[in-house]
Amino acid sequence: MAEPSPARTAAVNPATPVWLWSEAAGTQVAAAQAALARAGRARVDRVRVDRARRDRVRVGGVLLDRLTEAQVVARVMAALERGTGGHVVTPNVDICRAAARDPSLRALIDAVELAVADGMPLVWASRLLGRPLPERVTGADLIWSLTGAAAARGLPVYLIGGPPGVAEAARDALCGRHPGLVVAGVHAPPYGFESSPAALAEVRGRLVAARPSLVFVGLGFPRQDRLVAELRADLPGAWFVGCGAAIAFAAGSVRRAPGWMGDHGLEWLFRLISEPQRLARRYLVDDLPFALRLLSGALLRRTFGSRSRG
Repeated sequence: MAEPSPARTAAVNPATPVWLWSEAAGTQVAAAQAALARAGRARVDRVRVDRARRDRVRVGGVLLDRLTEAQVVARVMAALERGTGGHVVTPNVDICRAAARDPSLRALIDAVELAVADGMPLVWASRLLGRPLPERVTGADLIWSLTGAAAARGLPVYLIGGPPGVAEAARDALCGRHPGLVVAGVHAPPYGFESSPAALAEVRGRLVAARPSLVFVGLGFPRQDRLVAELRADLPGAWFVGCGAAIAFAAGSVRRAPGWMGDHGLEWLFRLISEPQRLARRYLVDDLPFALRLLSGALLRRTFGSRSRG
């Protein structure tokens, strides 16, 4: 962003000898300087917003930021230093399928500050569309990298989700990996708590009392992200991460696929083998056809789009 031109700043230059100004004129100068500063900040904010929008690509019906995991961590930490909060979502094929059926879910994802792809089919589709996402960024990875950055800065974190005892085990694992990490609290609310005003008030009260900088909410989409939308106003300077099973992964209560399977888009197969009764319908009946349509559609757009341009 270019600085204000000298011609504009000279008229209100504070170095101008005071004998040239009356008291009233000096007041006007101060007001003009403040207005210029506000306008400058507004211009910078608009540029940041526009730049962020230009650096997004719509894949699977949702807007995704073209960022690496390291860049996500850097952006969150920079925002926390400015006192600005936000919300991170990590859409995968299942989330994109849900958003395709429900416009309110698509709007929820599009409105967040950061949305990154937790799923190789989304990365592959972005490449076919000619606007490649740099890598897959999962909530299960972000819970480690973000807490590491928080530990280095002395920022408190908070964990919501998982069966009883799981969040405590995740806390111990995270503190073991990152000495000095401050976990301001953990909470495993009962299933369906969000429909109970008293239970929701307890979640809100405990969270606000802890005043964390980072909040990991592992309740599954869309419950976790709707809860974040409810709670953000209470902690406007905090960052919330909808992290799915990341708390259970960190605790070790649920096993993650080997890295090579995740890199080749096969983590779903590992989880299907691990939990066939729970995940068979989701992965084989719902998600797999959606992923195939997503990739074939991206390929057709690339093929016929290239022909049109030719």
